[in-house]
Amino acid sequence: MKILIVLIFLCTFSKAQMLTSVYFDYNSAELNRASQMKLDSLSHLNTRLKFRIYGNCDISGTPDYNKKLSEKRAGAVGAYLQKKISGPIELQSVTGLGKEKQINDNSTEELRKKNRRVDIFIDRIMAPGEIRAGKSYASFFSKKISEMKVKDTFSLPDVNFAGGRHIWLPKGNKVLAQLAGLLKSNPSLEVELQGHICCDYDNFDGQDLDLKTFNLSFTRANAIKEYLELQGIHSFRIKATGRGHLNPVVYPERTEEDFSKNRRVEIVLLKK
Repeated sequence: MKILIVLIFLCTFSKAQMLTSVYFDYNSAELNRASQMKLDSLSHLNTRLKFRIYGNCDISGTPDYNKKLSEKRAGAVGAYLQKKISGPIELQSVTGLGKEKQINDNSTEELRKKNRRVDIFIDRIMAPGEIRAGKSYASFFSKKISEMKVKDTFSLPDVNFAGGRHIWLPKGNKVLAQLAGLLKSNPSLEVELQGHICCDYDNFDGQDLDLKTFNLSFTRANAIKEYLELQGIHSFRIKATGRGHLNPVVYPERTEEDFSKNRRVEIVLLKK
């Protein structure tokens, strides 16, 4: 079982970032055995790593109490990792968010348990030679649905984002309205939205300045997913993922236009 957990981590890490979470008992900042075992598996990663650690709580308690408890939980994870991992490790941030970033409502005890957690973003520092200009894809609207192939990747032309934010620029509104219309008229289509960032090559992903999280490429894709859901597209038809800076269409970036081209979301056809 231990070997299986390590393999899962290593396979995920091949894409340069992992996100994992560990969970805590009610009103506790002590790592339980299950959480310790999950963190132990990280000790097998012997490369240069950066960690961003965020503590969370359920809705119980006052805001001040929850803030302090979440900070203790984040600190407990940071201290444990520093002791366990023998290779180079940099704790970029150890932050308590209180109850600000709950991923579930608190209507049942099972859902409250999911909010008593610490999220760990783990980045591998990329060597300069690992980053190359990627491929530019044809527009999602350039082909008939019958001509598309499942797993093909397409661009969403003119859908670019403000720096450090998951808000797309106004010129993308028309394209996204067109995308919603296409999905409505083809109810069997299922797609994956893949978010991208520019500029930050020390880390896999960037900081979302609005949400204060370090998964900007995902929040960009998810913003479009949420927009499509508001247009009546069922959520099961849309998958949102973050690709960080792994596939820039322009590299190295020299101008604001270059930056803007890389702040994008691409779309993969999953089912038609």
